[in-house]
Amino acid sequence: MVDAVILALVAALMFFAVRGAIKHFRGESPCCGGGGSGLAPAAEKRLENHAIGKKTVKISGMHCDHCVRSVTEAINKIDGASAKVSLKNEIAVVSYDRPVPDEAIRRAVEEAGFEVVSIKA
Repeated sequence: MVDAVILALVAALMFFAVRGAIKHFRGESPCCGGGGSGLAPAAEKRLENHAIGKKTVKISGMHCDHCVRSVTEAINKIDGASAKVSLKNEIAVVSYDRPVPDEAIRRAVEEAGFEVVSIKA
């Protein structure tokens, strides 16, 4: 009986490890951990109109250039928002040409696999 429990536990751990490794090698995990060597930066998004404001988003969990690209692309998918992300300062400066709710930015960053610490206008 004990052997069956241990075997089931090991099988479950192996399942999650293999699933994580597959996501990692497909580039679907929030961080590749490789430091981003050879990774092209995310394309800069140009706003349709003049920017009416900027927000500074403090982000936790970025470790490499791949993380920066993931956050940049996530924020740039928001209509009317354009991001410049700094790994060193752990921030994203979001310019916007129309009102962009803080919750939309928070959701985009968190769906990319990172944590929003604060958003300041």
